[in-house]
Parts: sequence; C-alpha cells; structure tokens
Amino acid sequence: MVSVAGKRCVEQAFGAADIARVEAALGGARVAPARYALEASGPRRLLARAGRVDPCSIEAYGASGGWRALERALVIGRDGVIGELNAAKLVGRGGAAFPTGRKWEAVAKTPAGPRYLVCNADESEPGTFKDRVLLEEDPFALIEAMVIGGYATGAEQGYIYLRGEYPLAAERLEHAMAQSRAAGRLGPAHAMKPFAFDIELRRGGGAYICGEETALCASIEGSRGEPRTKPPFPVHQGLFGKPTAINNVETLVAVLDIVRDGAAAYAAVGTPGSPGTKLFCVSGTVRRPGVYEVPFGTRLGELIELAGGLSGPAPLQGILLGGAAGVFVGPDKLALPLSFEDARAAGATLGSGVVFVLDESIPLVPTLRRIAAFFRDESCGQCVPCRVGTVRQEELLARLANGKPRGDLAAERALLAELGQAMRDASICGLGQTASSAIESALVQLQPFVKSSR
Repeated sequence: MVSVAGKRCVEQAFGAADIARVEAALGGARVAPARYALEASGPRRLLARAGRVDPCSIEAYGASGGWRALERALVIGRDGVIGELNAAKLVGRGGAAFPTGRKWEAVAKTPAGPRYLVCNADESEPGTFKDRVLLEEDPFALIEAMVIGGYATGAEQGYIYLRGEYPLAAERLEHAMAQSRAAGRLGPAHAMKPFAFDIELRRGGGAYICGEETALCASIEGSRGEPRTKPPFPVHQGLFGKPTAINNVETLVAVLDIVRDGAAAYAAVGTPGSPGTKLFCVSGTVRRPGVYEVPFGTRLGELIELAGGLSGPAPLQGILLGGAAGVFVGPDKLALPLSFEDARAAGATLGSGVVFVLDESIPLVPTLRRIAAFFRDESCGQCVPCRVGTVRQEELLARLANGKPRGDLAAERALLAELGQAMRDASICGLGQTASSAIESALVQLQPFVKSSR
C-alpha cells in the first residue's frame, strides 16, 4: 500500500510489488493491481457484474438489471421484503451465520428510533478478499441493497465501515454514492425512492477487532474500537444506542437476487439448509488463486479443482477453512460438501469463505506461529482471557517449535486445549473465542510437531 501525502492524499494498494512499481506509484502513476481469478460454477449471481460491467457507470448498472430489486421491494412492501429473506434462509456471510430476515425484522419492530443500517466492510480476516471484489467491481449493487435494507428496517441513515487498506474501493464507493444521489436513489425522498435514506462512508484504521459488530459501532461513534458486552444486542441498542442492523457486503448483495426474483428462485440451487450460492476466497498453493462463486453443497475438492488444483508436485498437506479464526482440515475432507450444516457436522466452519490450501512444501509450524502472533497483536486487551491467553498460546507454540516443551507434547497439547477452552468460555467477543481454533485443529488433524520429530 502506497500513500502520497499532500492537499489530497493519494493511496494505492497492489500486489506483486517491486521497486519499479512502488516508484511509479510514488510518482503518481496508477499501478494496476495484481490479477486474480474471478469465476463461477453454476449461476453467476453475486459476481453477475464483476469484471463485466463498468463499475463507475450508473447507466451501465441500470442496463445490466440494476435497481430492479428496489423496484420490486417497493411493490411487495417492508413485510414482503423481510418475508422473502426469511423464506430464502439467508444468513450472514461474515462468519456468524445469523438469519438476516430475523435481524431486519427485530430492528423494524423496535419502537424507539432513529434506526440505522451498517455495512461491515472491514474485511480483515486473513485470507478473505471477496468483499473487496464486490466493492471494487460492483459498488452500485451494495448501494441498492442498502437502500432496500433501509426501507425494510425503517432506517433513514446507513454507514459503510470500510477497511482502511481498500483505497480503490473507497474511491469507487464515493463515486457511486454521488451518482446515486444525483439520480435520486440516495438522499431525501424522491419519485424514484419515495422514502429518505442516505449512506455515509467511514474508513477503519486497520484494527481487526473492529470487524466485531459492537467494536465497529464504537469506532463509528469516535470511541476506541472495543467490543461491548451483549446483551443488549445491536438490533435493540447498537450505533449511538439505537436499533441497528449490521450486515457484511456479501450478505447485502445476496439480498438483491432474493428480492428481485423471489425466495423460491433463489433456492433453486444449493442445499435445503443452505440455499443459494457462496463466494469462496481460494489461495495458497493452487494454480489460480481468486474468488469463486459456487452453489452451497459443492464439495471442497471440486472447488480446489475449479481453482486449477495444486500448483506444484508436492502432495496436499491441509486446508484452512474460514481464515485465522477457522479450522484446518486434512486431505481426507476433500469430499466435504461446502454448506453450513455439513461443515458444522464435520466440526469445521465456512467462516468468511477462506479456503487456504497448503501442500507439503509449505512448513506448517511457522504458519501456526504466524496465526498465534496475529491474534496476540490484534487482541484489544479489554478482557483478560484473550489478552493473556493469546500471549500464552504463542509462547507454547514457540516452545514446541524450538524443541523445548514443558514436559512432553501430550502435556503441551493438554495445556493448549485448556487455554483455548478458557478463551472460548470467558472472552467478551469472537476474537478470543476463536483464537485457538485453527491451532488446536492443526495439532489434531495435521499433527505438525509429531511429523517434525520423526
């Protein structure tokens, strides 16, 4: 990420960085971001316009089917919108998987106002980049979905809390919001939108903890980004102490197909428990890293093959599902259907859609230590179980990596399990509650320290 200070700060973020590209960016030249795959298996819904329609043109958005979902929402009414979401079984795609219709209904029925709608675009889970693609390639879709959300919940003000390291997304969102206001899609009541609703963009400062919904609210309010004890939940007392619906980018964009075409059409693909399609961020040792849209129920091995399979001759070692807060699974799980219910039954999680593939050329122990260091650094420090537990977890891995365990491997594994249980039981938020998930699963499923001692 390159920032050039001045009267107007210019920021660029790009991959495949070298000295020449960085010097060009510092000189003011626009540097093309690294290329990535953007593919679908089955219906292309969430990625319908990504890479195909000009993201900077409201006319192109309208010509490609934009605003039709909003038009139908106004016909079926607020209760009709929420009814379609409930019938479609849409749940949050950021990891928590809470039913979206129930969340919107709770906000709409809370008598005290004003109400708020917040888009959580602070996509900071390691290995996740699907929301970035939607923000950069289809910003008008998010705006339309938020307008529908404002209508259904009775909110007049929305906020997009955007990850600070996404400068291109910020630029395109600001442009799209300006065009939408000029067209009467945002702002005061208008013939094309007969109710008041506007959106404000807020950029985060790089804190992973602000992806937690109550810490996000605190950050928007101008306070330190720390989670709040729940209950009360944000649907009753959220932003500025008022009823607030908080959804991530993918969840909101999924609303469009459901409202436009109906829940039955949406559920034509997927599984009974997980209808529709899902975005997965496939990275690691695969030939074509990128964002893939597949129907729920697609098998894990099929998704990896869609990404070109393993990139080298080394055999598969393991797969991290759900990001740093997720779990590792072994090669024996390639037949796992990617649905919420199947992942839960297998003791895994889809989380935010991360599929990080490691072949045996990648040393696993440094990867686990990096995950532990990440949680140590990103803990806000508010509660003791997380603040102390993440440090002790990293120290334990360091002892094993250096061949100096306290006792033997079995004793250290028992201690790690005890640390993880304490963090799950007593941490205020999901950061501490999931800080040991990937590491504990790796020690059980992949046994890195057993292999390294042979």
